Amino acid sequence: MDSEFRDVREKFNNNASQYDSQRKKIIPCFDDFYSIAVSVAKTSNEKPNILDIGAGTGLLSFFALEKYPNANLTLIDISEKMLEQAKERFKGKPKVNYIIGDYSKYKFDKKYDVIISALSIHHLTEDEKKQLYKSIYLALNQNGVFVNADQVLGSTPYLETLYKGDWKDKVKRSGLSKEELSSAFERTNLDKMSTLEDQLKWLREIGFSDVDCIYKYFNFVVLFGRRN
Repeated sequence: MDSEFRDVREKFNNNASQYDSQRKKIIPCFDDFYSIAVSVAKTSNEKPNILDIGAGTGLLSFFALEKYPNANLTLIDISEKMLEQAKERFKGKPKVNYIIGDYSKYKFDKKYDVIISALSIHHLTEDEKKQLYKSIYLALNQNGVFVNADQVLGSTPYLETLYKGDWKDKVKRSGLSKEELSSAFERTNLDKMSTLEDQLKWLREIGFSDVDCIYKYFNFVVLFGRRN
């Protein structure tokens, strides 16, 4: 197990119990960000197989299950503490499966109608993102969709400074304690964000169709792609 993997897992294990309560304060565009991601996670299958990449506490999965109550849901994350929170969230739901593991290296042997992710893939390097996007493409059924609600790097140094400054200003006014602020800012050291333009290009090169940025708020984006 490499040191970066351990660092990410440790940071999120340590923050698991407070993670959900902080979301609306840490994500200024929380309501649009999650609702739009779920809105475009479309499938004609009334009992879809849905995979949540970097699922954490299962927040995005929760909204997806509200939309598709008969779905078969699979959550994968490196943090066992985060998934423990997810298990509490989905207690009594029989069609929810959990995988503790590094999704950037995991071999998905099932096919899915919808693959979703929120605020996780930006922790990967560019090469790891490309490889993951290939794995996601291959794991989708025909007409399956991939929705990634994530953060991107500003396309110029000026824009990146603008994005970071806006986010920090809003988070500082959010009501988080000094300890919570310190923890949130420290977690940004784990980020390896890539630009929006690069990621749209990679998705198209891999073979996704209808690739688009459905929503954008500074560096918060919802990316979409479909497998024909």
